[in-house]
Amino acid sequence: MKKIYEGKTKDVYALENGNVMLKFKDDCTGKDGVFDPGENAVGLTIEGIGKANLETSIHFFEILKDAGIKTHYVSADVENATMEVLPAKVFGKGLEVICRLVATGSFIRRYGDYMEDGTVLEGGYVETTLKDDAKGDPLITSDGLAALGIMTTEMYESMKEQTLKITKIVADDLKKKGLDLYDIKFEFGYNNDEVILIDEIASGNMRVYKDGSIVDPVDLTNIILGK
Repeated sequence: MKKIYEGKTKDVYALENGNVMLKFKDDCTGKDGVFDPGENAVGLTIEGIGKANLETSIHFFEILKDAGIKTHYVSADVENATMEVLPAKVFGKGLEVICRLVATGSFIRRYGDYMEDGTVLEGGYVETTLKDDAKGDPLITSDGLAALGIMTTEMYESMKEQTLKITKIVADDLKKKGLDLYDIKFEFGYNNDEVILIDEIASGNMRVYKDGSIVDPVDLTNIILGK
């Protein structure tokens, strides 16, 4: 297999059938040996976390497949920590989509003059950021994406609609486990004229609370997987 990209937490390989294989690693983003999904550099290695993140992604991708939502997910091999996916082009140099169900974190840092921390955002609030570590992943609007030639307005609307639908499905599944989803981060790509969800759906990409207290991503993974 030909390695086509080496990421912080996953490596990407080209498969002979035209699909792509993601190899999940035990490297985690963090700082000073402490796991932090918000960091942009590898800070530590947690044995087994690669397989755990893969299992979590499989859990949610299978639920989405049952719901009739197309994603890049094809199949997975937990033992080897790999996932076969459809090839997809990223938008621009990478675009992240955040869906917020409760106002907290950077949302409150920006808009705290207008809303209290912990306020429920009815129906969900979707925002997009350009993947750019040096510039702090700047926010960008649908009009901005269109003006820069990154994404058409129609593509954005499809992405937004999918984001809200997928977020509700994830939130409903977590609710069954006594967990409250506050916000979640996704990445979308473009495959055969379709905007589809790509990358992973792992605990490190979501902010979840239980009984009013935030749940550590590693603990969250274990709860989702019933460990």
